[in-house]
Amino acid sequence: MPTTVPMEQHLEGTALATARLHAYAETAGLDARVPTCRSWDVNRLIAHLGMVHRWATAIVRQRPPQDTEALEEQGLSTSDPLAWLGHGSDVLLASLRRAPADLDVWFFLPDAPRPREAWARRQCHETTIHAVDGLSAQLGRVPTAAESDIDPALAADGVDELLCGFATRPKHDLHNSRRVEVDIRATDTGDVWRAVVSTEPFSVSRGRDTADADAVVEGSAAQLYLGLWNRGAEMTCTGLDVVSFWRDRMQVTWG
Repeated sequence: MPTTVPMEQHLEGTALATARLHAYAETAGLDARVPTCRSWDVNRLIAHLGMVHRWATAIVRQRPPQDTEALEEQGLSTSDPLAWLGHGSDVLLASLRRAPADLDVWFFLPDAPRPREAWARRQCHETTIHAVDGLSAQLGRVPTAAESDIDPALAADGVDELLCGFATRPKHDLHNSRRVEVDIRATDTGDVWRAVVSTEPFSVSRGRDTADADAVVEGSAAQLYLGLWNRGAEMTCTGLDVVSFWRDRMQVTWG
């Protein structure tokens, strides 16, 4: 399904998040721990994101697959990790801008826009979430949605990608012996998703909001975005405790 956010906004979002991460990392220091990714320090965070940018660039440019372990090691060993991160982001954005609208390359999420837009969207949210990780390192704690300062429309788009793209993949064990219907509501943008957890594959529909839900999860779009990405705890839940279920089962990891 096409995203409602223009591709240029995704590209601008990637550039902004990269710049923010650069600033947070400079303040925190490369050795600082990352509270939202407890096994990482800032240097590992930078190396991971720079690797992802270069991996995605190779796909957009229709070049051979990149050795992601070698790319990450490059980021860890470079003399200037922040310059290395910035260069990779610049090349990614330039590659997406030059790519044809009908770019025909692989993309890994279901229910996605066309590949060029899908990769722009994915890298925007990858970078935005990791910028929040950088902010957590600077603050020494999990930041609030207000501190993270994420555009509401972009945050709602990220919720949509997570629910309709990542969560519906078979690798995530979002099953339950009892059928449970959940409304996820963004109180500022008006976006609503209906998620169904049962013995069948996890499913999501957009725009449905009725009184028959077993649980309602709500908050601003940014609160939902961070909460569902396990980067915050400001969204609220009424009815069944589906948030604990989500946190136990929905962990997006590399690979």
